[in-house]
Amino acid sequence: MKFRLYAIRVFCFDWTETLAFYRDQVGFEVFYADEAQGWAQFDLGDVYLGLERLSRDDPEASTLVGRFVGTSVQVENIHEVVATLKSRGVPFSGEPEVQPWGGVLAHIQDPAGNVVTLMGSVAADQT
Repeated sequence: MKFRLYAIRVFCFDWTETLAFYRDQVGFEVFYADEAQGWAQFDLGDVYLGLERLSRDDPEASTLVGRFVGTSVQVENIHEVVATLKSRGVPFSGEPEVQPWGGVLAHIQDPAGNVVTLMGSVAADQT
């Protein structure tokens, strides 16, 4: 058997607001969006970020919306990307931090409380 990661799913209650955040503020390319279904896919290259609307009446929804799912998106120059996204009003939990393994991480939080990590490298920022 062969497996391939297709999508990382994040959940929200306000689908329109969260879709606009990723599309307009972060700049992710929309591959597919269906408002009636409450589903969107952002094309991130080898994988999609799936946005799924949940109902506040769903008893499991509170355990899904706003949880940290460990989604990491690689960028070429993290400091440049962070500056651009900040100028668009994207909130960050802090400044980019160099990690012991040599990478640089920064974390954004969408309107639903989901966290997405941006990942770069020190070497890439110096080119």
